Amino acid sequence: MADHHGAYCIDRPDFGSLFSALKKRGYSLVGPTVQDGAIVFDEIEAVDDLPEGWTDEQDAGTYRIRKRDDKALFGFNSGPHSWKKFLYPSETKLWSARRTEDGFEIEEGEKTIPQYAFIGVHPCDLRAIEIQDKIFMAPDTADPRYGRKREAAFVIALNCGQASKTCFCTSMGTGPRAESGFDIALTEIMGEGYHYFLAESGSERGHDVLRESGCRSAADIDFESAAKVSRQAVDGQIRAIDTNGIKEMLYRNYENKHWEDVAERCMSCANCTLVCPTCFCSKTEDEMSLDGEIADRWRYWDSCFTLDFSYIHGGTIRQTIRSRYRQWMTHKLAAWYDQFGSSGCVGCGRCIAWCPVGIDITAEVKALRESEGGKKNG
Repeated sequence: MADHHGAYCIDRPDFGSLFSALKKRGYSLVGPTVQDGAIVFDEIEAVDDLPEGWTDEQDAGTYRIRKRDDKALFGFNSGPHSWKKFLYPSETKLWSARRTEDGFEIEEGEKTIPQYAFIGVHPCDLRAIEIQDKIFMAPDTADPRYGRKREAAFVIALNCGQASKTCFCTSMGTGPRAESGFDIALTEIMGEGYHYFLAESGSERGHDVLRESGCRSAADIDFESAAKVSRQAVDGQIRAIDTNGIKEMLYRNYENKHWEDVAERCMSCANCTLVCPTCFCSKTEDEMSLDGEIADRWRYWDSCFTLDFSYIHGGTIRQTIRSRYRQWMTHKLAAWYDQFGSSGCVGCGRCIAWCPVGIDITAEVKALRESEGGKKNG
Protein backbone atom coordinates (compact mmCIF):
# COMPACT_ATOMS: atom_id res chain seq x y z
CA MET A 1 0.00 0.00 0.00
CA ALA A 2 1.30 3.45 -0.92
CA ASP A 3 2.01 6.11 1.68
CA HIS A 4 -0.80 8.66 1.48
CA HIS A 5 0.30 10.94 4.31
CA GLY A 6 -1.62 14.20 4.17
CA ALA A 7 -4.46 12.72 2.09
CA TYR A 8 -7.95 12.33 3.49
CA CYS A 9 -11.51 11.66 2.39
CA ILE A 10 -14.45 13.90 3.24
CA ASP A 11 -17.90 12.42 2.84
CA ARG A 12 -20.46 14.73 1.24
CA PRO A 13 -22.55 15.16 4.44
CA ASP A 14 -19.38 16.25 6.28
CA PHE A 15 -18.13 18.69 3.65
CA GLY A 16 -19.35 21.67 5.68
CA SER A 17 -16.74 20.88 8.34
CA LEU A 18 -14.09 22.15 5.92
CA PHE A 19 -15.87 25.49 5.73
CA SER A 20 -16.16 25.63 9.51
CA ALA A 21 -12.43 24.99 9.97
CA LEU A 22 -11.61 27.82 7.57
CA LYS A 23 -14.01 30.28 9.20
CA LYS A 24 -12.53 29.41 12.58
CA ARG A 25 -9.20 30.67 11.25
CA GLY A 26 -10.73 33.96 10.17
CA TYR A 27 -11.02 33.32 6.43
CA SER A 28 -13.78 34.81 4.28
CA LEU A 29 -14.96 32.08 1.93
CA VAL A 30 -15.01 32.70 -1.82
CA GLY A 31 -16.31 30.06 -4.18
CA PRO A 32 -18.59 29.26 -7.10
CA THR A 33 -22.26 30.12 -6.90
CA VAL A 34 -25.14 30.61 -9.33
CA GLN A 35 -26.01 34.21 -10.17
CA ASP A 36 -27.80 35.75 -13.16
CA GLY A 37 -27.69 32.62 -15.27
CA ALA A 38 -23.99 31.90 -14.78
CA ILE A 39 -21.68 30.17 -12.32
CA VAL A 40 -19.55 32.95 -10.87
CA PHE A 41 -17.11 33.43 -7.99
CA ASP A 42 -18.36 35.39 -5.01
CA GLU A 43 -18.26 35.38 -1.23
CA ILE A 44 -20.26 32.49 0.20
CA GLU A 45 -21.23 31.35 3.68
CA ALA A 46 -22.10 27.67 3.47
CA VAL A 47 -22.07 24.57 1.29
CA ASP A 48 -25.65 25.38 0.28
CA ASP A 49 -24.33 28.40 -1.64
CA LEU A 50 -22.36 26.16 -4.02
CA PRO A 51 -23.87 25.29 -7.44
CA GLU A 52 -25.10 21.85 -6.39
CA GLY A 53 -26.55 19.98 -9.34
CA TRP A 54 -25.60 22.65 -11.91
CA THR A 55 -23.26 22.47 -14.88
CA ASP A 56 -22.37 24.64 -17.84
CA GLU A 57 -22.43 24.11 -21.60
CA GLN A 58 -19.84 26.03 -23.59
CA ASP A 59 -18.67 26.38 -27.15
CA ALA A 60 -17.39 29.20 -29.34
CA GLY A 61 -19.51 32.23 -28.50
CA THR A 62 -21.78 30.15 -26.27
CA TYR A 63 -22.28 29.82 -22.52
CA ARG A 64 -25.32 28.58 -20.61
CA ILE A 65 -26.00 26.62 -17.44
CA ARG A 66 -28.35 23.71 -16.94
CA LYS A 67 -29.30 21.24 -14.25
CA ARG A 68 -27.30 18.02 -13.95
CA ASP A 69 -28.67 14.55 -13.35
CA ASP A 70 -26.80 14.34 -10.04
CA LYS A 71 -25.93 16.54 -7.05
CA ALA A 72 -22.31 17.33 -7.81
CA LEU A 73 -21.07 20.45 -6.03
CA PHE A 74 -18.35 21.22 -8.58
CA GLY A 75 -19.70 19.76 -11.82
CA PHE A 76 -18.85 22.72 -14.04
CA ASN A 77 -15.93 24.31 -15.90
CA SER A 78 -14.64 27.88 -16.23
CA GLY A 79 -17.20 30.66 -16.02
CA PRO A 80 -16.94 34.39 -16.76
CA HIS A 81 -14.99 35.12 -13.57
CA SER A 82 -11.43 34.23 -12.67
CA TRP A 83 -9.64 34.61 -9.36
CA LYS A 84 -7.87 37.77 -10.49
CA LYS A 85 -11.17 39.44 -9.59
CA PHE A 86 -10.04 39.17 -5.96
CA LEU A 87 -6.26 39.32 -6.22
CA TYR A 88 -6.13 42.04 -8.90
CA PRO A 89 -9.54 43.75 -8.82
CA SER A 90 -11.01 45.55 -11.81
CA GLU A 91 -10.81 48.83 -9.92
CA THR A 92 -8.43 49.73 -7.09
CA LYS A 93 -7.93 52.99 -5.25
CA LEU A 94 -4.16 53.41 -5.15
CA TRP A 95 -4.07 56.43 -2.87
CA SER A 96 -5.89 59.51 -1.71
CA ALA A 97 -4.37 62.95 -1.16
CA ARG A 98 -6.03 65.39 1.21
CA ARG A 99 -5.09 69.08 1.36
CA THR A 100 -3.69 70.22 4.70
CA GLU A 101 -2.29 73.51 5.99
CA ASP A 102 1.22 72.26 5.21
CA GLY A 103 0.52 70.73 1.81
CA PHE A 104 -1.00 67.28 1.21
CA GLU A 105 -1.48 64.16 3.30
CA ILE A 106 -1.28 60.87 1.39
CA GLU A 107 -3.36 57.88 2.49
CA GLU A 108 -3.07 54.30 1.24
CA GLY A 109 -6.05 53.36 -0.91
CA GLU A 110 -6.55 49.89 0.56
CA LYS A 111 -6.34 50.08 4.34
CA THR A 112 -7.31 46.47 5.05
CA ILE A 113 -6.44 43.31 3.17
CA PRO A 114 -9.13 40.59 3.09
CA GLN A 115 -8.15 37.09 4.17
CA TYR A 116 -9.79 34.92 1.54
CA ALA A 117 -10.11 31.17 1.24
CA PHE A 118 -10.53 30.37 -2.47
CA ILE A 119 -12.68 27.25 -2.81
CA GLY A 120 -12.70 25.31 -6.08
CA VAL A 121 -9.74 26.70 -8.04
CA HIS A 122 -9.43 24.72 -11.26
CA PRO A 123 -5.85 23.69 -12.19
CA CYS A 124 -5.79 26.06 -15.18
CA ASP A 125 -6.75 28.94 -12.90
CA LEU A 126 -4.18 27.81 -10.36
CA ARG A 127 -1.53 28.11 -13.06
CA ALA A 128 -2.92 31.53 -13.97
CA ILE A 129 -2.41 32.67 -10.38
CA GLU A 130 1.17 31.39 -10.50
CA ILE A 131 1.72 33.34 -13.73
CA GLN A 132 0.40 36.54 -12.18
CA ASP A 133 2.64 35.89 -9.16
CA LYS A 134 5.62 36.18 -11.53
CA ILE A 135 4.31 39.50 -12.77
CA PHE A 136 3.21 41.16 -9.55
CA MET A 137 5.61 39.62 -7.03
CA ALA A 138 8.87 39.96 -8.95
CA PRO A 139 11.42 41.80 -6.76
CA ASP A 140 11.98 44.67 -9.20
CA THR A 141 8.34 45.23 -10.17
CA ALA A 142 6.38 44.04 -7.14
CA ASP A 143 2.82 45.26 -6.55
CA PRO A 144 2.53 45.32 -2.75
CA ARG A 145 -1.29 45.20 -2.86
CA TYR A 146 -1.27 42.02 -4.91
CA GLY A 147 1.46 40.52 -2.76
CA ARG A 148 -0.42 41.07 0.49
CA LYS A 149 -3.62 39.54 -0.88
CA ARG A 150 -1.78 36.60 -2.37
CA GLU A 151 0.11 35.78 0.81
CA ALA A 152 -3.10 35.95 2.84
CA ALA A 153 -5.09 33.67 0.52
CA PHE A 154 -5.80 30.03 1.36
CA VAL A 155 -6.16 28.06 -1.88
CA ILE A 156 -8.35 24.98 -2.27
CA ALA A 157 -7.82 23.57 -5.75
CA LEU A 158 -10.33 21.39 -7.57
CA ASN A 159 -9.12 18.62 -9.87
CA CYS A 160 -11.36 18.56 -12.93
CA GLY A 161 -13.65 15.62 -13.64
CA GLN A 162 -15.05 16.88 -16.93
CA ALA A 163 -14.16 19.18 -19.79
CA SER A 164 -16.24 21.67 -21.70
CA LYS A 165 -15.94 21.99 -25.47
CA THR A 166 -13.75 25.07 -24.96
CA CYS A 167 -11.18 23.48 -22.62
CA PHE A 168 -7.65 22.78 -23.90
CA CYS A 169 -5.61 22.68 -20.67
CA THR A 170 -4.02 19.33 -21.45
CA SER A 171 -2.21 20.71 -24.50
CA MET A 172 -0.98 23.67 -22.41
CA GLY A 173 0.27 21.42 -19.61
CA THR A 174 -1.92 23.13 -17.00
CA GLY A 175 -4.45 20.44 -16.07
CA PRO A 176 -6.68 18.70 -15.40
CA ARG A 177 -4.89 17.89 -12.11
CA ALA A 178 -3.26 20.40 -9.77
CA GLU A 179 0.35 19.58 -9.04
CA SER A 180 1.45 22.45 -6.79
CA GLY A 181 0.54 25.90 -5.53
CA PHE A 182 -2.40 24.87 -3.35
CA ASP A 183 -3.07 24.35 0.34
CA ILE A 184 -5.64 21.61 -0.34
CA ALA A 185 -6.58 19.86 -3.59
CA LEU A 186 -10.01 18.26 -3.90
CA THR A 187 -11.28 15.59 -6.26
CA GLU A 188 -15.04 15.05 -6.26
CA ILE A 189 -15.81 11.34 -6.53
CA MET A 190 -19.36 10.16 -7.17
CA GLY A 191 -21.10 6.92 -7.99
CA GLU A 192 -24.07 4.75 -7.16
CA GLY A 193 -24.50 5.09 -3.40
CA TYR A 194 -21.39 7.20 -2.69
CA HIS A 195 -20.34 10.84 -2.92
CA TYR A 196 -17.15 12.08 -1.30
CA PHE A 197 -14.00 14.15 -1.84
CA LEU A 198 -10.39 13.06 -1.90
CA ALA A 199 -8.55 15.89 -0.16
CA GLU A 200 -4.77 16.18 -0.54
CA SER A 201 -2.81 18.68 1.50
CA GLY A 202 -0.25 20.85 -0.26
CA SER A 203 0.95 22.85 2.73
CA GLU A 204 1.26 22.54 6.47
CA ARG A 205 -1.69 24.83 7.07
CA GLY A 206 -3.72 22.80 4.59
CA HIS A 207 -2.83 19.64 6.50
CA ASP A 208 -3.89 21.27 9.77
CA VAL A 209 -7.28 22.29 8.34
CA LEU A 210 -7.95 18.77 7.06
CA ARG A 211 -7.03 17.18 10.38
CA GLU A 212 -9.61 19.39 12.08
CA SER A 213 -12.34 18.65 9.53
CA GLY A 214 -13.29 15.17 10.71
CA CYS A 215 -11.83 13.42 7.67
CA ARG A 216 -10.93 9.78 7.27
CA SER A 217 -7.58 8.67 5.90
CA ALA A 218 -7.39 8.02 2.16
CA ALA A 219 -6.62 4.57 0.75
CA ASP A 220 -5.27 3.29 -2.56
CA ILE A 221 -8.78 2.79 -3.91
CA ASP A 222 -9.56 6.49 -3.38
CA PHE A 223 -6.54 7.52 -5.47
CA GLU A 224 -7.51 5.05 -8.18
CA SER A 225 -11.00 6.55 -8.27
CA ALA A 226 -9.55 10.07 -8.42
CA ALA A 227 -7.33 9.06 -11.35
CA LYS A 228 -10.41 7.88 -13.26
CA VAL A 229 -12.05 11.24 -12.64
CA SER A 230 -9.05 13.04 -14.12
CA ARG A 231 -8.97 10.76 -17.16
CA GLN A 232 -12.55 11.74 -17.91
CA ALA A 233 -11.47 15.38 -18.11
CA VAL A 234 -8.56 14.52 -20.42
CA ASP A 235 -10.68 12.35 -22.70
CA GLY A 236 -13.37 15.02 -22.93
CA GLN A 237 -11.16 17.71 -24.47
CA ILE A 238 -11.73 18.31 -28.17
CA ARG A 239 -9.56 21.42 -28.59
CA ALA A 240 -5.78 21.78 -28.39
CA ILE A 241 -2.90 24.09 -29.27
CA ASP A 242 0.30 22.71 -30.74
CA THR A 243 2.85 24.58 -28.62
CA ASN A 244 5.89 23.11 -30.36
CA GLY A 245 7.95 26.10 -31.48
CA ILE A 246 4.94 28.37 -31.13
CA LYS A 247 6.92 31.45 -30.16
CA GLU A 248 9.12 31.28 -33.25
CA MET A 249 6.14 30.43 -35.45
CA LEU A 250 4.22 33.53 -34.37
CA TYR A 251 7.25 35.78 -34.75
CA ARG A 252 7.79 34.44 -38.28
CA ASN A 253 4.19 35.16 -39.21
CA TYR A 254 3.93 38.71 -37.97
CA GLU A 255 3.00 39.88 -41.47
CA ASN A 256 0.82 36.88 -42.33
CA LYS A 257 -2.33 37.95 -44.18
CA HIS A 258 -4.39 35.64 -42.01
CA TRP A 259 -4.51 38.43 -39.42
CA GLU A 260 -6.78 40.28 -41.85
CA ASP A 261 -9.22 37.34 -41.80
CA VAL A 262 -9.41 37.55 -38.01
CA ALA A 263 -9.81 41.33 -38.09
CA GLU A 264 -12.89 41.02 -40.31
CA ARG A 265 -14.60 39.04 -37.52
CA CYS A 266 -13.10 40.62 -34.39
CA MET A 267 -15.21 43.39 -32.81
CA SER A 268 -12.32 44.64 -30.64
CA CYS A 269 -14.77 44.45 -27.70
CA ALA A 270 -12.08 43.30 -25.20
CA ASN A 271 -14.22 40.46 -23.83
CA CYS A 272 -11.35 38.01 -24.26
CA THR A 273 -8.99 40.10 -22.14
CA LEU A 274 -11.56 40.78 -19.44
CA VAL A 275 -12.36 37.10 -18.88
CA CYS A 276 -8.74 35.96 -19.30
CA PRO A 277 -7.24 34.90 -15.94
CA THR A 278 -3.75 36.21 -16.81
CA CYS A 279 -4.32 39.47 -18.75
CA PHE A 280 -3.21 42.36 -16.57
CA CYS A 281 -3.31 45.53 -18.69
CA SER A 282 -4.42 48.56 -16.68
CA LYS A 283 -4.74 52.32 -16.73
CA THR A 284 -4.72 54.97 -13.99
CA GLU A 285 -7.10 57.86 -13.59
CA ASP A 286 -7.10 60.77 -11.16
CA GLU A 287 -10.27 62.15 -9.63
CA MET A 288 -10.57 65.38 -7.67
CA SER A 289 -13.34 66.68 -5.44
CA LEU A 290 -15.15 69.79 -6.62
CA ASP A 291 -13.62 71.88 -3.84
CA GLY A 292 -10.09 70.73 -4.72
CA GLU A 293 -9.48 69.34 -1.23
CA ILE A 294 -9.21 65.63 -2.07
CA ALA A 295 -7.62 63.81 -5.01
CA ASP A 296 -7.86 60.05 -5.61
CA ARG A 297 -5.80 57.90 -7.95
CA TRP A 298 -7.52 54.77 -9.26
CA ARG A 299 -6.28 51.80 -11.26
CA TYR A 300 -8.72 50.15 -13.68
CA TRP A 301 -8.48 47.14 -15.91
CA ASP A 302 -7.75 48.08 -19.50
CA SER A 303 -7.25 46.08 -22.67
CA CYS A 304 -4.83 46.07 -25.59
CA PHE A 305 -7.97 45.91 -27.78
CA THR A 306 -9.00 49.48 -26.96
CA LEU A 307 -7.90 52.16 -29.42
CA ASP A 308 -6.46 54.42 -26.74
CA PHE A 309 -4.38 51.72 -25.06
CA SER A 310 -1.41 52.21 -27.40
CA TYR A 311 -1.74 55.99 -27.51
CA ILE A 312 1.48 57.95 -27.08
CA HIS A 313 2.33 61.55 -27.88
CA GLY A 314 1.58 61.90 -31.55
CA GLY A 315 -1.09 59.24 -31.92
CA THR A 316 -2.18 55.64 -31.45
CA ILE A 317 0.33 52.97 -32.47
CA ARG A 318 -2.19 50.17 -33.13
CA GLN A 319 -4.93 51.84 -35.12
CA THR A 320 -6.35 48.71 -36.75
CA ILE A 321 -8.15 45.72 -35.27
CA ARG A 322 -5.70 43.55 -37.19
CA SER A 323 -2.76 45.01 -35.26
CA ARG A 324 -4.56 44.80 -31.92
CA TYR A 325 -5.61 41.16 -32.27
CA ARG A 326 -2.12 40.28 -33.46
CA GLN A 327 -0.63 42.05 -30.46
CA TRP A 328 -2.88 40.16 -28.03
CA MET A 329 -2.30 36.68 -29.41
CA THR A 330 1.40 37.15 -30.14
CA HIS A 331 2.01 38.53 -26.66
CA LYS A 332 -0.03 35.77 -25.02
CA LEU A 333 1.60 32.86 -26.84
CA ALA A 334 5.05 34.20 -27.80
CA ALA A 335 6.36 37.40 -26.19
CA TRP A 336 5.14 36.20 -22.80
CA TYR A 337 7.86 33.54 -22.90
CA ASP A 338 10.48 36.26 -23.35
CA GLN A 339 9.08 38.39 -20.54
CA PHE A 340 8.02 35.84 -17.94
CA GLY A 341 9.39 32.47 -18.98
CA SER A 342 6.09 30.76 -19.77
CA SER A 343 3.03 31.01 -21.97
CA GLY A 344 0.40 33.54 -20.96
CA CYS A 345 -2.35 31.08 -21.93
CA VAL A 346 -3.54 28.35 -19.54
CA GLY A 347 -6.10 26.67 -21.80
CA CYS A 348 -9.20 27.64 -19.79
CA GLY A 349 -11.14 28.46 -22.98
CA ARG A 350 -12.87 31.54 -21.59
CA CYS A 351 -11.80 33.72 -24.53
CA ILE A 352 -13.49 31.26 -26.90
CA ALA A 353 -16.79 31.04 -25.03
CA TRP A 354 -17.15 34.74 -24.30
CA CYS A 355 -16.16 36.06 -27.73
CA PRO A 356 -19.42 37.42 -29.24
CA VAL A 357 -18.44 36.12 -32.68
CA GLY A 358 -16.83 32.88 -31.49
CA ILE A 359 -13.21 33.52 -32.48
CA ASP A 360 -11.24 30.46 -31.36
CA ILE A 361 -7.60 30.97 -30.39
CA THR A 362 -6.85 27.27 -30.99
CA ALA A 363 -8.24 27.53 -34.53
CA GLU A 364 -6.27 30.73 -35.19
CA VAL A 365 -2.98 29.10 -34.19
CA LYS A 366 -3.77 26.14 -36.43
CA ALA A 367 -4.68 28.42 -39.33
CA LEU A 368 -1.42 30.34 -39.03
CA ARG A 369 0.58 27.11 -39.03
CA GLU A 370 -1.28 25.80 -42.08
CA SER A 371 -0.92 29.07 -44.00
CA GLU A 372 2.78 29.43 -43.28
CA GLY A 373 4.65 29.36 -46.56
CA GLY A 374 1.40 29.34 -48.53
CA LYS A 375 -0.71 31.91 -50.30
CA LYS A 376 -1.65 33.71 -47.12
CA ASN A 377 1.86 34.77 -46.30
CA GLY A 378 2.44 38.37 -47.26
